[in-house]
Amino acid sequence: MTVQEQYELLEKTIRGYNPAADLGHICAAFEYADQCHQGQKRKSGEPYIIHPLAVAQIVAEELKLDSESIEAALLHDVIEDTPAEHADVARLFSPTIADLVEGVSKLTRIQYATKEDEQMENLRKMLIAMSKDIRVILIKISDRLHNMRTMEYQSPEKQKQKSLETMEIYAPIAHRLGMQRMKWELEDLSLKYLDPVGYEEIVSRLDAKSQEYEAFTRRIQRQIGERLDQLGIEHMVYGRIKHPYSIYRKMFSQNKSLDEIFDLFAFRVLVENVGDCYNVLGVIHDIYKPIPGRFKDYIGTQKPNGYQSLHTTVMGPDGIPFEVQIRTREMHEIAEYGVAAHWKYKQNGQGAGTEGKYEWVRRLLENQEGADAEDYIHSLKVDMFADEVFVFTPNGDVQNLPAGATPIDFAYAIHSAVGNRMVGAKVNNRIVTFDHTLKNGDIVEIMTSKAAKGPSRDWMKIAKSSEARSKIRQWFKKEKKEENIANGRASFEQELKHAGLSMKDVTAADSLPILLKKVSYGSLDEMYAAIGYGGFTAQKAVSRMKGELQRIQRQHQAEEEQASRLEEPVQSPPPRPLKSEQGIIVEGLDNCLVKFSRCCTPVPGDEIVGFITRGYGVSVHRCDCPNAAPARRAGQEGRWLKVTWGSDTNESYPTSIEVVCKDRMNLILDISAALSTTNTFVCGLQSRSTEDGFALIRLEIRVRDGAQMKAIMNKLHQISGVLSVSRPAG
Repeated sequence: MTVQEQYELLEKTIRGYNPAADLGHICAAFEYADQCHQGQKRKSGEPYIIHPLAVAQIVAEELKLDSESIEAALLHDVIEDTPAEHADVARLFSPTIADLVEGVSKLTRIQYATKEDEQMENLRKMLIAMSKDIRVILIKISDRLHNMRTMEYQSPEKQKQKSLETMEIYAPIAHRLGMQRMKWELEDLSLKYLDPVGYEEIVSRLDAKSQEYEAFTRRIQRQIGERLDQLGIEHMVYGRIKHPYSIYRKMFSQNKSLDEIFDLFAFRVLVENVGDCYNVLGVIHDIYKPIPGRFKDYIGTQKPNGYQSLHTTVMGPDGIPFEVQIRTREMHEIAEYGVAAHWKYKQNGQGAGTEGKYEWVRRLLENQEGADAEDYIHSLKVDMFADEVFVFTPNGDVQNLPAGATPIDFAYAIHSAVGNRMVGAKVNNRIVTFDHTLKNGDIVEIMTSKAAKGPSRDWMKIAKSSEARSKIRQWFKKEKKEENIANGRASFEQELKHAGLSMKDVTAADSLPILLKKVSYGSLDEMYAAIGYGGFTAQKAVSRMKGELQRIQRQHQAEEEQASRLEEPVQSPPPRPLKSEQGIIVEGLDNCLVKFSRCCTPVPGDEIVGFITRGYGVSVHRCDCPNAAPARRAGQEGRWLKVTWGSDTNESYPTSIEVVCKDRMNLILDISAALSTTNTFVCGLQSRSTEDGFALIRLEIRVRDGAQMKAIMNKLHQISGVLSVSRPAG
């Protein structure tokens, strides 16, 4: 299809749902975008204008948005990728369209210290724009959807990076906005590149059984339709097979193959009014046997994103379970298109963006104040993307909280003063501990006291919502400043010592301003206070300063060496360089065979010892390995040697990590993401679940040195549900 044909299709689509649209303005936006992108090509070799046209087609065809949104979609890359500026777009079109385009544009002209900082600032910018006008995120999701549809032209590294970002950020935002259809497609396209083997297996198996599945779907549709016709209920019934990512998640969470998953089917019944929804529910439970505990009423208690429906899972003929969703046509529009559906009911699609004033978006922004990049992105995932539980106050008011929430989260969701004065909690009239996990339908009562000492630092680990953690941090920041500075300084100095760096170099007048810029604080006391109240970590502070401090150390060493050379003009001949094998220097031996023991897999930075084996050279162990313990050395003292790491170590070394966690959905996905962000090469992964709800995971990886190993272990520790991370030995 040519560019002109694609534009004509866009005009035809717009006329179909919005005859009052100003096609002259839309054409002007297309021509301006075409002119700005002149000469630019996509990775596929097509003219770049094909992409903005495709995004505008999604905005029109799938979301049916207003003229301003379509113009902004056509122009969405001109500020980011061409010399055009906000003022140009505002002058030629309108300030509103210019703001929409600016909201969708990434902050490409600013340099950031880390990739996480850049991602955080882009997300923050988009959320701020989204809180003012929700159409920003609708255009952004359409943009990401077309990019994912054409991802085959990108490099494998880019495919994985963009797919992970889509899975972690954009698909959950689509879910939070109630845009289920787009969410499913984003998830499936991401899975295609994140696990191509798993995706292809599911798709090919579904294709192979398509006739069998379609026959089952038609039979159930006919049974439900005939019964509702008899009762005179006006309806529409249709069925579908669950989408590949939904099946993939179920396979991993339940450790099952595709053949072992039976509830692959979902049926929808659309009716005219709410009364009919409940009538149809009774009919479904009369025809098929309902499965206990699998009924959800989202009409009586709707989701925060406006989603309403009745869900029930029943046992069908031949013992095959399936889900039935019952809703009105209007509820269905909102379920499929979410926020975008509201535009269809407003001035023929000519909305003013007032739906954008979403309380939860503002809350997200407030909760992230003072958080650093990694915490910001992690908190977003919890706040926006986690499953939810609905609990009640004693007065019957509903509070929705992230899955796994505790009474602490509930207390701070009511008010920060309630959380700060909490001394106990009751769930369903029984006193519970602060770490008690709340369930759907629980009635929660918080006991408070004016004499309460305030929150404990342990509450930060117990709280699941970033709203609660943010309010706890604020309390410590305000009430315990001196204590925070003292605790923060102690943690920082300990971490600095552990990294082999000097506090003297940090406080030096010439280096301090550079180091403070690295951590984005105005003074050391500000940084200590942030570490003390939990807004920053000593490990991150040292990690960001490390490169500069090592440079200063090398400079000092060079100056000392130069000074010593001046003092001692006559120098002794340089010592013969010690040769190393695989980065290991064996005392007293040259060119000997060296191998690394499998029991403890040492890496550069570990304290090590060598053992002369029979026929296999020197075996290198970590000093803390049980096989190298003093008791094991008794009687073989002559075979144990002193070994050290040389300066010419290998690029990477194989080693192992064992992770113990609470079993949950998406655990492997979160671990993979953590390993990906630390650029870790994974050789193997073994996982098993225990009967008491724990997961034991063994990772075989390659690392450069102990510093990288420590960074990986710290990253894994931050994952929700991880109880311990250790290196096996012996």
